[in-house]
Amino acid sequence: MLVFAASDKGGTGRSVTSANLAYRRALDGDDVCYLDFDFGSPTAPAVFDIPDVLKEAEGRGLHSYLKGETGEPLRVDIWARTEHYVLRDKPDRSGRLVLLPGDRSGGEFVTDTENLHRCVDLILRLKREFDVIVVDLSAGRSYAMDLALAATAQEELRRVKVRWLIYHRWTRQHVMAAAELVSGNQGIVSAGEEMGHDRQALLGAIRFVRAAVPDLESSLWSQMPPAQSAWMRQYNKQLEVVAAELGIGKSRVLGAVPLEPVLQLREQLITDQDVLDSRIANIGTWQAMGELAERLADDKFWGEL
Repeated sequence: MLVFAASDKGGTGRSVTSANLAYRRALDGDDVCYLDFDFGSPTAPAVFDIPDVLKEAEGRGLHSYLKGETGEPLRVDIWARTEHYVLRDKPDRSGRLVLLPGDRSGGEFVTDTENLHRCVDLILRLKREFDVIVVDLSAGRSYAMDLALAATAQEELRRVKVRWLIYHRWTRQHVMAAAELVSGNQGIVSAGEEMGHDRQALLGAIRFVRAAVPDLESSLWSQMPPAQSAWMRQYNKQLEVVAAELGIGKSRVLGAVPLEPVLQLREQLITDQDVLDSRIANIGTWQAMGELAERLADDKFWGEL
């Protein structure tokens, strides 16, 4: 399964949520590979707590590989290299968790025939090794997204199961931008169709993930003044109407991650120890990540709409 993580703009929680999904799939026994295609600002090493990798990836990262400047991209065993004290002990029955980092000094580049072939070849080789391949794309309609669309339109990858996750925050501006990213004149669907994708098949592979969504029934909001509470509930309903009108209502949403102080202050993996032992993270966040990870592989959430 090939999972592309995209977003309308930066600050949506795309990278940290995608890393958590990769982690949870590995905990469930899948062999997982995480590709950092955020060429302008690779952040995965920080989320996985392997900061030294950014320096190590100079000239050996995905950006260098796709441009033909290195024969093989750097691979990092996250379980073995992480500085996160919980992740150092690989849980029994968990699968592999491998990072292919980007280059710190990399940047966006126009897709040409050579780097397109390198991308397709890389995905095919990784597909033989891993159950799940997560590709974290740059924000917005980027060259990285064009490369992903062009690669998956190639005959060699047409039979690969592909998922597109579009991340957005739960605000009017982000909802509108996420809908435009998918369905706009220059959006994913139109661009993909021009590259050879079937329009309905591509639409069927796209689902939205809402990040930092206030759970108005949680204890975090129980002390809110009545006027604020009433306004929040009213505005939340208005947002639901806007999302439905733009075609990204609840039936198109794979899941939502609640507003989480730990993720706001420090983008990191949420472990069960964070919830049960130190209690720095909320159990609702842990459960939401688990549900997303399960739904990622559950075909009933990806049927024709």
